[in-house]
Amino acid sequence: MTVPTIKLNDGTSIPQFGLGVWQVPQDETEQVVSEALEVGYRHIDTAQMYQNEAGVGAALKSAGLDREDVYVTTKLNNSQHDPAKAKASLERSLELLGLDRVDLFLIHWPLPTRYDGTYAKTWEALVGLRDAGLTTSVGVSNFQPDHLDKIVAETGVVPAVNQIEVHPYFTNEAARSATLAHGAKVESWSPLGQGGGELTDPVVTEIASAHGRSPAQVLLRWQIDRGDIVFPKSVRRERLEENLAIFDFELSDDQVTALAALDKGEPGRSGPNPDAFDWIPSF
Repeated sequence: MTVPTIKLNDGTSIPQFGLGVWQVPQDETEQVVSEALEVGYRHIDTAQMYQNEAGVGAALKSAGLDREDVYVTTKLNNSQHDPAKAKASLERSLELLGLDRVDLFLIHWPLPTRYDGTYAKTWEALVGLRDAGLTTSVGVSNFQPDHLDKIVAETGVVPAVNQIEVHPYFTNEAARSATLAHGAKVESWSPLGQGGGELTDPVVTEIASAHGRSPAQVLLRWQIDRGDIVFPKSVRRERLEENLAIFDFELSDDQVTALAALDKGEPGRSGPNPDAFDWIPSF
């Protein structure tokens, strides 16, 4: 199975499909990531706040793959936004991952109501980490249009990606359009939703039946066709295999339109609103 790559604005490329490990327990992460790598995944998305970077690192080590063959993303902990802390936090991630650099390092949340709203300074610190060679690319996650405008205006540097919630019940068009307008790529988290009924929606199940596919495969294919980068989470090997097997069928224009019409706007959002989310963990 050949996964397409997408060219980023810094000249690098990223696999369009991968594995997300949000909410995968640390003691299960090594096995899940190892199985994903065996199945053919070559893009792993983790974060400092997931507290499972060590499991990802152990799986990478045991897989024995060439470093350039696996794309690894991690994200800055909400407790580490102080620019003076960013470097040490990434160095700790690299230690846990067993790497000398990550491929992509993101600001996990903008936290506009915290740190006196200085997320542009945090962004500037990440650019410095890229220039120092600790990460190949830098980007953001959960940034709203005005958040993007601010960091680009204050630093002159456009993120490589903006990782945001996207699924048919919440297409997040404002953030998506702003991301693309700046020349960044959209990464979709929770591409299958979070149990809000997306996988059992009659529109989705009818399209899945027409193609002899699962509802999850239909939703993932829809987002791949839109040009988004996706990394669904699963802890079961059969589901890992199923999610990856989406590159040998196509949705019709009418089916794409029908899926887009499921958008509920803000009521369809399943995660926190980035304008108000202000949680800072104790670690």
